[in-house]
Amino acid sequence: RVELVCTCKREQLGEKLLCFLHHSQEELQRKQKPSLLETLCTGSYLDVEKTSHWFYQLVRCSWLHLPQSYSWHLVFQPCSRSCQFRLSKGKKSLMVEMLFGVRHGDSDIYVVSQPTEAQKSGSSIFVSRQPAKADFIPSTAWPETYAVAEAKFFRHVARQAPCESLHLKCLQVFTCILRGTGFSSSTWKTVVMHVLTTVPLSRWRRREFARRLWDIMAYLRRCLQLKRLEHFVLGNERLPEEISLPPAMRTVEPLNLFEHLARDPAAHREAMRAY
Repeated sequence: RVELVCTCKREQLGEKLLCFLHHSQEELQRKQKPSLLETLCTGSYLDVEKTSHWFYQLVRCSWLHLPQSYSWHLVFQPCSRSCQFRLSKGKKSLMVEMLFGVRHGDSDIYVVSQPTEAQKSGSSIFVSRQPAKADFIPSTAWPETYAVAEAKFFRHVARQAPCESLHLKCLQVFTCILRGTGFSSSTWKTVVMHVLTTVPLSRWRRREFARRLWDIMAYLRRCLQLKRLEHFVLGNERLPEEISLPPAMRTVEPLNLFEHLARDPAAHREAMRAY
């Protein structure tokens, strides 16, 4: 949500700036060009599609002033929730996608323009003026992401674990090698992170690789049986203090990522068969 700020004092100091709070809409439209509020927002909410369109125009205009524009060919790709373009030069080709994000205060939590894999699969958390339907995301909905907090957790583990620790190899086994087995990579990542906080880091050495794989599988099985897999960041008391969260997120009741299994017996049976 975008909050308006009174600028009357700046106007009194001689700045040519009308106050959005205390000037009429007619006067604002008559005396000044469209503001960023109108360009980027719908009502009082930041609009993903408007932001994407504005950024496209900004890149398009800026590109013409760069020396690379004489030797590289720029082609924009259609996308309403990010900025995508292809750069080509002879046989060389580069695809670029830029996502938009807003940081939650000074924390490691962000809202972003694109839904993550976990959100696409049903465990979505949105910051929005209206609830998102399963097959439609409103342009004022910004999915919340914990990617930065999770990356800081893995850096914390890397500093604490033995130099030959294989925790990332375990993660790779489940997210890459076992892809398509019925569980998303975000589910496997969540399980691995939980196991990293329950099994001492000294036990992730090469000689215990098979045991740790079994621990991860066993943890997932327990979660499936209980129909409960807790979100790793929200309400996790074991999270390192160096990971910055809004106070409410540390004390909130952990989100159950398997809630859909508790509601849908058929989905639960299918998940158990996939296991």
